Amino acid sequence: MGFSLALRRSSSKGRNDDMTIIPKGHLAIYVGETRSKKRFVVPISYLNNSSFQELLSRAEEEYGFDHPMGGLTIPCDEDTFIDLTSRLNGQ
Repeated sequence: MGFSLALRRSSSKGRNDDMTIIPKGHLAIYVGETRSKKRFVVPISYLNNSSFQELLSRAEEEYGFDHPMGGLTIPCDEDTFIDLTSRLNGQ
């Protein structure tokens, strides 16, 4: 499982202490369009980016306030999300 300082990924299956720890200034987001969603921990500063806000709008249209994973869920494929966060990390 790879991670950087700005983006961490973990499986949404199974719970352990590492899954519950979210560093200050970050939030957990579930990403995927299928049943096997991935959990990412990203800096809250990403919320100010217009591309990230587009993903949040898609999430609102898809789920409203009923997020099936119990956290913020974004309906896009994992590769698209990683590409976006990689570009945001490079800014």
